[in-house]
Amino acid sequence: MTNGKLYLIPVALGLGESAIEHLPEIAEVTDFVVENCKTARRHIKRLGVKAPLAAIEMQVLDEHTRSETIPDLLAPLLAGRNVGLMSEAGCPGIADPGAALVELAHRQSIRVVPLIGPSAIVLALMASGLNGQRFAFHGYLPSARADRETSIRELEAESKVRGMTQICIEAPYRNRHLLASLLECAQPATRLCIAANLTLPAEMVQTKTIAEWRKAVPDLHRQPAVFLFQAAP
Repeated sequence: MTNGKLYLIPVALGLGESAIEHLPEIAEVTDFVVENCKTARRHIKRLGVKAPLAAIEMQVLDEHTRSETIPDLLAPLLAGRNVGLMSEAGCPGIADPGAALVELAHRQSIRVVPLIGPSAIVLALMASGLNGQRFAFHGYLPSARADRETSIRELEAESKVRGMTQICIEAPYRNRHLLASLLECAQPATRLCIAANLTLPAEMVQTKTIAEWRKAVPDLHRQPAVFLFQAAP
């Protein structure tokens, strides 16, 4: 039996329209692995899926999913059915629990098909004006203040030596803590880009030096944001 295909389906970053147009491949999919069922149902309606929602099978893969249960999610694929993988927002597999399923799919020689859509990380880098040829994404920095500030100093030192852009994110309700640490620890000449609410009406993308940001600190509480910084040469 031929394995099914694993389609990586991008999801809009906000509450707007689905991130991709209707595609024939998605129209026939009835099995989905999702991070949040409620969000997924809303977007599945807009993807042009032919089957009614009641006939669609959804399995949850999120940060609380036990690693030993993830192989079970391959069952429809190994039975020859196509599966759609959806993140809560943005592209599956990038700063997303779905990466674990994609890894297992490759181990089972299952074809993985990425579809075009928005990634907050890539959009932020595009708009930052910082080095787009040498960069690294570090996900979430440590939650403890001392450890977080140590990480910032280490990343800034690496950026200075290699001329690279360092990228990180934080849960929206903790954005103010991360920004405060960046403004406290980074050198005044380091450039910091804050890309908040990407693709939404309240979108804000600004790149300034740390010294400039210290003069007017934005309130990012509960706003999804990406932070990018590059040390001065």
